[in-house]
Amino acid sequence: MNDKPTHVPEPETANELSSGSSALDPRDFRNALGTFATGVTIITAMADDGKPYGLTCNSFASVSINPPLVLWSLGMYSQGLPIFQNASHFTVNVLGASQEALATTFAKSTVDRFAGVDWKPGLGKAPLLAGSVAHFQCRAANRYYGGDHVIFLGAVEAYAYNKQEPLLFLGGGFGRFAVPAGS
Repeated sequence: MNDKPTHVPEPETANELSSGSSALDPRDFRNALGTFATGVTIITAMADDGKPYGLTCNSFASVSINPPLVLWSLGMYSQGLPIFQNASHFTVNVLGASQEALATTFAKSTVDRFAGVDWKPGLGKAPLLAGSVAHFQCRAANRYYGGDHVIFLGAVEAYAYNKQEPLLFLGGGFGRFAVPAGS
């Protein structure tokens, strides 16, 4: 049995959706999307050459409880796209409020992202980052093309979490969740 996902050809509708012919102002649309607070994750996988790879991502979402499925998306022109397309597994590392510097490091493409980072191999050797609020270890189940991104669907095979405070992203910056008084 081969655990690697099969490549799904890009549908014609993906080309149509990414044609750039939208009447919407891309910068203003991005600003509107920035009003939605998200968690911050680092998605990791092991490259074919045996080197760990990871990147900061805030497009993570749950899909299904039964079966346990999650998704995240990556730009079509990302340097890491071939790594995730070839990986049998990936890990979603949900960052804690104290891990802002780690999120910033993994958002840069010009640095050795794993230099000095405490991690251990998980399923498929995908790195589990120490100090994360949660880890979702996923078998790469499928991928879909949507506009200028590839959407990765993961079948969760293992997970762990703690009760630490998560790191949030809103309006182009990092933040924390403020618990209402009296809660």
